[in-house]
Amino acid sequence: MFDQGTALDRRHRLATLARIGDNARMGKKDAKDKANGGGTIALNKRARHEYHFEQKFEAGLALQGWELKAIRAGRANIGDAYAVVLHGELFLVGAQITPLIQASTHVVANDRRSRKLLLHRHEIDEAIGRVQRDGYTLIPTALYWKGNKVKAELQLARGKQSHDKREAEKERDWNREKQRLLRRHNKDA
Repeated sequence: MFDQGTALDRRHRLATLARIGDNARMGKKDAKDKANGGGTIALNKRARHEYHFEQKFEAGLALQGWELKAIRAGRANIGDAYAVVLHGELFLVGAQITPLIQASTHVVANDRRSRKLLLHRHEIDEAIGRVQRDGYTLIPTALYWKGNKVKAELQLARGKQSHDKREAEKERDWNREKQRLLRRHNKDA
């Protein structure tokens, strides 16, 4: 007579083996989880070339619903953005968030509206003091997800002169050339 315990055990073992090789169950995060998982939304790469940076701040952004949807779709640009002081508060000016076509029809979407920056009072006071007293500018260098919130990385910056830009470019070129020489020398050795 056939033992039913072994038959069940065999079926169980086969099902387990099928699950081990089954990659469908171990799928990647879906797009929504990836978008909120801490990735970078937008970078201001030109700012590194244009300014000397002194201090970094992390600020939240007061956004509307359509802006959040557009950011999830990757439609944010902070290339021309800067922060200004109005009535003791900081606002992000010049950041472009292009609305989606299927965005809400009852809201008039302004893609370059001023957006309030959310910081602690002591951070706001420090930034305002440095901007008004010392002549610094607040430049956003990155937009990124932190949890399910959009954060902006602001930096206190002072504009570079043209000779500073040339000097930085020469240094960058020399570092690149140095790396090439080292790689070539290590490959020959």
